[in-house]
Amino acid sequence: MTAPDTDLDLGRSAFHDRRWSDALDCLARADSEGGLPAQDIELAASVAMLLGLNARSVEYLARAHDEFLTMGDTDGAARCAAWLVMFLMDMGEQTLGNGWLSRAKHLLEGMPGPCAAEGYLLIPAALGSLRAGNPEAGHELFSRALELGLSFHDKDLQALGQLGVGTSRVSLGRMEEGLQLLDEVMVSVSSGEVSPIPSGIIYCAVLGSCRLSHDVRRAHEWTSALERWCGERPDMVMFSGQCQAYRAELLILHGAWDEALSVARAAEGRVRKGDPDATFGSWYQQGEVLRLQGFLEEAAKAYATAAGTGFEPVPGIAFLQLAQHKASQAGATMRRALAGADTANRRRLLPAAVEIEVSLGDVAAARAALDELSGPLHDGNRPLELAVASQAAAQVLLAEGDSGAALRESRNAWRIWYSLEAPYEAARCRVLAGRACAMLGDPDSAAMEFEAAKAEFADLGALPAVADVLELAGEKRKGTSSLTGRELEVLRLVAGGHSNRTIARELYLSEKTVARHVSNILSKLAVPSRSAATSYAFEHGLIH
Repeated sequence: MTAPDTDLDLGRSAFHDRRWSDALDCLARADSEGGLPAQDIELAASVAMLLGLNARSVEYLARAHDEFLTMGDTDGAARCAAWLVMFLMDMGEQTLGNGWLSRAKHLLEGMPGPCAAEGYLLIPAALGSLRAGNPEAGHELFSRALELGLSFHDKDLQALGQLGVGTSRVSLGRMEEGLQLLDEVMVSVSSGEVSPIPSGIIYCAVLGSCRLSHDVRRAHEWTSALERWCGERPDMVMFSGQCQAYRAELLILHGAWDEALSVARAAEGRVRKGDPDATFGSWYQQGEVLRLQGFLEEAAKAYATAAGTGFEPVPGIAFLQLAQHKASQAGATMRRALAGADTANRRRLLPAAVEIEVSLGDVAAARAALDELSGPLHDGNRPLELAVASQAAAQVLLAEGDSGAALRESRNAWRIWYSLEAPYEAARCRVLAGRACAMLGDPDSAAMEFEAAKAEFADLGALPAVADVLELAGEKRKGTSSLTGRELEVLRLVAGGHSNRTIARELYLSEKTVARHVSNILSKLAVPSRSAATSYAFEHGLIH
């Protein structure tokens, strides 16, 4: 007859089965009944962190550190201290994190030689170098961490070190080298060689590098992988919000804006449950959708919340300033962001810099930004990178008066965006083509391009873009109406295709009040339907 499993056995089993809540319950019972060994206290810390219970995780890690010290395992104690440094600094507890950093360094000073914990302690310093715009220093520290991981056969440290080396190379502009290293480390994660917390860190960091490098194919592949990974761990909070924020970005690219907004808001909900690293992405992507739909005040609030994380919400905030007729401020924002960016981030921002400099009338500055963007391009580059370069070239060539070349570039960009299933950017390229055709004395082709762009923008709910096209096509007639400010707000949401229920939720009104507003709008505009009210609003310039 076999003895029944203890709570400790059940907790370990639940952990390996990815049942985090059950694992923590069992480990906590075992702890209260007779205490836990140091390695299981460390395990409980990992589970608590995965569940978004950050304070509880820190408490467990501190206990594990003390227990390892009592056992004479200085390496284990230093490793726990290193993780405490990373967790606390990520939570914004800088002073406490620095305290644990000093303690860990003192522990390492007393050791006879190098150890794996030394590698873990290099990770927060390396991350700090990357965030400070010094990828060279980060690369050196991550390389040392990788060496230590290999020396001590520590799979987690190896993976984190290799992740850092790859990420640093992407930041240094060595895109292919960096991405190949990241693909390699993802093999370790996918095969289950790496424990859950380092795995989640790696997934999210790799997706960030895909974004920097304009690599849509990899972004799709690894976003789907992260979504599956999170789905296999349904009660996990950590990383789940970041997963949703990355999904939202891809949904925006592909024109599924309402779904993107919903997903970004779901990511925000995960922040509140304990995934603070999703804060920037969730609010930035909300800002992007709201800006594109024309809800400028709401977009400004979303960008401001994103900025509260310490990361500047560019280029979105600069485009918002442009839409608010603050062109000089938009230019200053972009120039400041470019000045402080590393190589990879600078390339990400250059297309926006081109567009904003053109809008300011500084064609020379736009040309300089375009030359920097286009310099290293060749046919083997990633499609999205080629698309943004061709689109930026069309903008500059139009400003320089070379309409023939602008037409070729805009149509080349349109073909790539179309193949990437990116309808908003494809439609923007049709606007550029229409402007080029008009300059070439071909009004019929210009009208065809403008009409196609207008239809795509209308389908997307890109109200400001529709208004701009109508103005370019000479169809926009400024008008006045007797609508109140609230009715105009409701009309804008109606034109965006929102139901009364959605409008009520957005404006914090009852559905009955929204229905009354809609009825008043139809009556005042003398139109029979919501679609007719939308058409009237566009034609008379009531929506901006």
